[in-house]
Amino acid sequence: MSIPMVEQKRFKVGKYKVIARPIPHSAHMLRYTVYLDGTRIGALASVPAESDCLFLEKPPVVPPLRLYSVAYRPGRPKKSARPPTPAIDKAHPPHREELPESIALPRHRGADDL
Repeated sequence: MSIPMVEQKRFKVGKYKVIARPIPHSAHMLRYTVYLDGTRIGALASVPAESDCLFLEKPPVVPPLRLYSVAYRPGRPKKSARPPTPAIDKAHPPHREELPESIALPRHRGADDL
């Protein structure tokens, strides 16, 4: 007993003509080939919507790739660069408040106190 194969289908999605044919060695999967004015513009493995067909007809513009340069390392200083200046202002040290003597602070117990 063999598994029944899905039959070929033809339908239109907007101005696009779609032909669904069984994928070889598959019982139920179809390859949806999209045509525009008799010219094949692409194929999908899922049922295409009109936006999918438009994407196949006019794919978005992809910007050109930038060549990777070993000499240009963004974010790293050059070997001859001076070290960065510290962000802390040494002229004005942070303000310290005096604690009142009436506050009892816990004492650390060391190994010799045991």
